Amino acid sequence: MNNKEFISELSRRTGYKTDKTQQLLLSVLNAMGDSFQEGDSVQVPNFGTFEVKKKLERIMVNPTTGQRMLVPPKLVLSFKPNASWKDHIKNGGTGDE
Repeated sequence: MNNKEFISELSRRTGYKTDKTQQLLLSVLNAMGDSFQEGDSVQVPNFGTFEVKKKLERIMVNPTTGQRMLVPPKLVLSFKPNASWKDHIKNGGTGDE
């Protein structure tokens, strides 16, 4: 599903026009981005939790040259789905939606 299809489906389900739906979605994503910039996690009820995690520095070995390199620490965004979504996906998407 691409962005245009997603916005169309979301507008159909909510009853808003597509341009208004796109504005609302951008507002939500911008608010989430602001929270991530501050290092806060974002919990979406009945869906899951997005959080910023710090990956520690590590030593990596280039398999071709055998050269060892130090990879600096970095921040990554992670997602932990709600347990009900995990079960739903494990069961192949069958059951309650």
